[in-house]
Amino acid sequence: MNRTDDIGKFLLRATLGVLILLHGIAKLPKGVDGIGHMLTSHGVPAVLANLVYVGEIVAPALLIVGFFTRPAALVIAINMLVAIWLVHMGDLAKFSANGGWALELQGMFLAAALAIAMIGGGRIGAGGRFN
Repeated sequence: MNRTDDIGKFLLRATLGVLILLHGIAKLPKGVDGIGHMLTSHGVPAVLANLVYVGEIVAPALLIVGFFTRPAALVIAINMLVAIWLVHMGDLAKFSANGGWALELQGMFLAAALAIAMIGGGRIGAGGRFN
């Protein structure tokens, strides 16, 4: 593997990590009660809403530093699937006013997370062989 592969993997995981982390940080002041209500409306215990902090703070932080990147990316992918299920199911077949897919952001986050889970995080980071 050459150096540009590692730089590309770092760029992908750092970008995804920062962008998802910002969503998690935004949830800290207001909490996850709204997510809990959405979960209970689907028959899922509200306490599981706290897992959003794992998917939007812990896992992105692991991606950014490059430690356990594959499992962290899988957690983010699961988090995105749950977000799509809870909030965006009605938008799956919709397009935006600009002609793009209504869920392009969520789709890109999900695809990037799955890609990192498959290819790993590269050699740039704290994880070494754990990437």
